Amino acid sequence: MSASSAPASAPSAPTAPAIPLSVSIPIASSTRSIDRLKYAHDASHYLLVPTSVATPSSAAEVAELYRESQRRGIPLTFRSGGTSLSGQGVTDGILVDTRANFRSIEVLDAGARVRVQPGVTVRQVNARLTRFGRKLGPDPASEIACTIGGVVANNSSGMACGTAQNSYQTVESMVVVLPSGTIVDTGAADADERLRQLEPALYRGLARLRDRVRGNPASVALIEAQFSMKNTMGYGVNSFLDHERPVDILTHLMIGSEGTLGFVAEVTFRTVPALPQALTGLALFPTLSAATSALPSLVAAGLGTIELMDATSLRVAQTQPDSTPELQALSVDGHAALLLEYLAESPDQLAAQQAAGSSALTALDLIAPLSLTGNARERANLWHIRKGLYTTVAGARPSGTTALLEDIVVPVPALLGTCESLIGLFDAYDYEESVIFGHAKDGNIHFMLNEHFDDPASLTRYERFTEEMVDLVLGNGGSLKAEHGTGRIMAPFVRRQYGDELYAVMQELKSLFDPTGLLNPGVILSDDPQSYLANLKLAPTVEAEVDRCVECGYCEPACPSKDLTMTPRQRIVIRREMKTAEAAGDTRLLEELRRDYTYDGVETCAVDGMCQVACPVNINTGDLVRRLRAENTSALEQTAWLGAAKNWGTVTALGGLALSVADRVPAPLVTAATRVGRALLGADTVPLYDEGLPRGGSRRRGLSAGDAVAAPTAVYFAACIGTMFGPAANGIGVTDAFLELCTRAGVSVTIPEGLDSLCCGTPWKSKGNTRGYERMTDIVLPALLAASRGGELPIVCDAASCTEGLETMQKNAIAAGGDYAALRFVDAVEFIHVNVIERLPVTTPVASIALHHSCSSTQLGINDMMTALAERISPDVHVPVDWSCCAFAGDRGLLHPELTASASAREAAEVTERSYASYASANRTCELGMSRATGQEYRHLLELVEEATRPLPSR
Repeated sequence: MSASSAPASAPSAPTAPAIPLSVSIPIASSTRSIDRLKYAHDASHYLLVPTSVATPSSAAEVAELYRESQRRGIPLTFRSGGTSLSGQGVTDGILVDTRANFRSIEVLDAGARVRVQPGVTVRQVNARLTRFGRKLGPDPASEIACTIGGVVANNSSGMACGTAQNSYQTVESMVVVLPSGTIVDTGAADADERLRQLEPALYRGLARLRDRVRGNPASVALIEAQFSMKNTMGYGVNSFLDHERPVDILTHLMIGSEGTLGFVAEVTFRTVPALPQALTGLALFPTLSAATSALPSLVAAGLGTIELMDATSLRVAQTQPDSTPELQALSVDGHAALLLEYLAESPDQLAAQQAAGSSALTALDLIAPLSLTGNARERANLWHIRKGLYTTVAGARPSGTTALLEDIVVPVPALLGTCESLIGLFDAYDYEESVIFGHAKDGNIHFMLNEHFDDPASLTRYERFTEEMVDLVLGNGGSLKAEHGTGRIMAPFVRRQYGDELYAVMQELKSLFDPTGLLNPGVILSDDPQSYLANLKLAPTVEAEVDRCVECGYCEPACPSKDLTMTPRQRIVIRREMKTAEAAGDTRLLEELRRDYTYDGVETCAVDGMCQVACPVNINTGDLVRRLRAENTSALEQTAWLGAAKNWGTVTALGGLALSVADRVPAPLVTAATRVGRALLGADTVPLYDEGLPRGGSRRRGLSAGDAVAAPTAVYFAACIGTMFGPAANGIGVTDAFLELCTRAGVSVTIPEGLDSLCCGTPWKSKGNTRGYERMTDIVLPALLAASRGGELPIVCDAASCTEGLETMQKNAIAAGGDYAALRFVDAVEFIHVNVIERLPVTTPVASIALHHSCSSTQLGINDMMTALAERISPDVHVPVDWSCCAFAGDRGLLHPELTASASAREAAEVTERSYASYASANRTCELGMSRATGQEYRHLLELVEEATRPLPSR
């Protein structure tokens, strides 16, 4: 049985044998089951397991992979972000990971253009363009994770770009690797002539199809109607009408071709202005009809964004914490809403837009007055109401179901009837809590279903629903795909949308580029009317931490181990694959996955929680990893760490002493000794010493019983990592810096009794040592409650990860019934920024600072304060665009230095492009990680603040 005809309920296991590459040039690749299975999953509801996963680093290597595919008759598919929803990024052949190496960004013409490779995300490109006041035209909601390769391959659009600023309209040129191996730079002056010489059959064929399409009035009329809307259904045959030269036709056919015609190795965009001024408001209407009837006047009023939410969407939105009072008070019964936004380059332009549209807004049939806000926090809350629909519905779906997020487009006058008919279909097929939302001014709406694909009756229901939905959309003159791409899900319906003639053109087009039909087969075009029902992905119930995952991949760019082993999404999908293998009785596969998962999934996870920051359904995969570590921790290790919790002052002092002793011994000897220990006891047990580690620090001293501080402002909790790791050679350490700053500013702090024995608990929690963590919780929180006078004083910690650790300890204790809600934790950076810095003049500015935001400072929400504090003491502060968690993660960087090296590589490369007077962060272990990565000495930011505000010596 071929993969394309496999039953929908086929088990999630390798369906074809692993096939190693036999290429003539070295190309990184893998046939391990864990790698094949982790790449088998993307954001779509399809599952195909590749025979091998290749990671090329150049266009020439891609050309060699084409040759390998054709020699063996094995399909080949490109994958970048894996956020595609329609099944265009999965294969049972060779899967080519284009995200790992194709990451170049080159800003041109002061930001007017940008040349990029397919592996970078939209957000990364826009971050580089920000200082020029420019951005990419396509603005997909998944910009945090979707890559340029996917944006171009799918002709993605988004919230505001419509059809005027999508990839089709803003791509200037590209470098394409054709299936023949020919590499074409379509921006070269002689590109058309070179295409004619290098690919004569393709050149002639494009010219022939151009003339065929133009010579058929029915084809011209249909194309003009279809592409007057957002439309990613089928191939972009509008290229035959819009362009004359075959090379230009080729460029624009590649856009939206979903990897079926060739590989885009590089693309140059014309950028658009980034509009920094905005006013946003939520307009509540009594009916869906009232909302859609308002669209013509709202579009005429110049609104940049008009987002529709139906009644079910509003009921879902009411459950979100940032819902507006007006929405909360609404008893939803057939209501609808439009999220409205003006966008402008300047305040004056914004005011002019608002004035011009005021009459249209005041004439709206609303159930509550419309209020437009420019406040960033309020605007973010309003957008979260809209974007949080996916989060809420997907996260609450029944365990074992798959979430499908679909999109369609119809002419705006047909939007109301289409929405009403869709709601009727939801009711008819018992799809409960199915929401409709989307880009109303474009007639483009999304709807979401939850479906059991392991149940034949449910599969039949889905098939019948799809057939009726297709008839509905096409009957209203719409397109079955607006911005998510045709993929596998709509490939069987392309002929129905375009008719026999244009479908034949598309088939010939595919044959011209890919005569063997091996490039991503089954995507965009399919003559099997039921192919969209094959290879459907099941979602077995596994464990609470991961069952909510919809495999969207938003977590992946933030993951420290993404370029070394696995991402959070991949950690989750392999847990699902283990469950499937266990249920199928495939013990060989199960044992293989368990063996490889130990290192890939568990040991190299930084458990930094950055995945949760990006996750739309709020999953912290670190919780899963911590639980797995706890399950694998021996009773002896649990007992040892429990003992450490009881004697923490001694343990930290001994750790610091060991580093101080090691500092006096030739580094190669100490490193060699630790290598022997790692070989004997395991790399996840014995840390690796290197000469970049500092000497040990000083023992913390708390107040003795009976000591008192007059009118303290806060409780100071010096982190124990300052005892383990001493300050940089040219620094005094954060503890002395913090206390000196407070003294100069006249701010008094007290210190908890027995501070030396207190810890935030992170060393136990991250390793899964639950007994020691519970013991430390029982010691720390009562001590801090007493020191803070029952919560009257805030507790200030001088390491961002430890501040976050104390907050986590408090939350866990409260969840377990502890009475610690009164405690307030503040990071030292925030405390100095709010309470101290304004009282201190800057006497010795720092010429320049490279500033590393940490994962903990991000989760604490103090990055802006860090930057502001740095800018207070320096005119030149650089926060790397390629910032990421350094993954030192307590001792993880000592146990697995390869993790930190991988996680920090891109940021280090950016930082070392120039030199800075100082390098800073807000956590000692992060400082060590970044020092190791860059070869520069990182220190705590407060050390720099202390030096910059020292009183000048009197003359």
